[in-house]
Order: sequence, then C-alpha cells, then structure tokens
Amino acid sequence: MTGSFDPAPTVRTVDPVVNGDDRATLAAEVRNDIGREAGGIVDAVLEGGPTTLRADQRSHRVPLREHKIKVPHHGGYEHFERDAAGVADAAPLVFRWSGRTRIAE
Repeated sequence: MTGSFDPAPTVRTVDPVVNGDDRATLAAEVRNDIGREAGGIVDAVLEGGPTTLRADQRSHRVPLREHKIKVPHHGGYEHFERDAAGVADAAPLVFRWSGRTRIAE
C-alpha cells in the first residue's frame, strides 16, 4: 500500500461558522484569556504557620488576583491569606498564615 490513510478526515467549509458554532472566535477568546492569566502570574511567599512546613512549600507562583492559598500538610491544610500591605514591584506577594483545617475522612 503506497498511499496514506486518514481515519478522521477534516471537512472544510467555506463559512467558518457552522450551525452557529464560531470556532475561530472561540479560539481567539481562549488565547486572550490565557494571555491575561499568564501575564498576571506572580511570585508569592508564605509566612507564619507551622515550623514543619518546608521551604519549598513556602514559595508559590499564583495569579495576581489570588487572595488565599491552601497548602496540604500533615493530614490537613494550612491556610494563608494575602497581606494587605503593598509590596514593591519586584518583591513577591506575602501571604500570612491564617489557620489550619483537617482533611475530612
């Protein structure tokens, strides 16, 4: 057999909108959302909480709009809330320990 076989051939249409489904617009919206999200990712550090929380668990990359971080730790979650004080442009956001919850069984 010398030819190739495509088990799922693509059907091309003249109009990009088929049955009200405008995939070109949807794809552009998804790209814009991803771009906005990626542009808003910042470094964050966690302060306070248990001393057994490792250093690698205290450093995160979060969306700029994030105000709470929940970290799994020893059968529960350590909760951190964003410090209301402003930070310098290059400094990471600071999240301070606000409490602990246990994982329900």
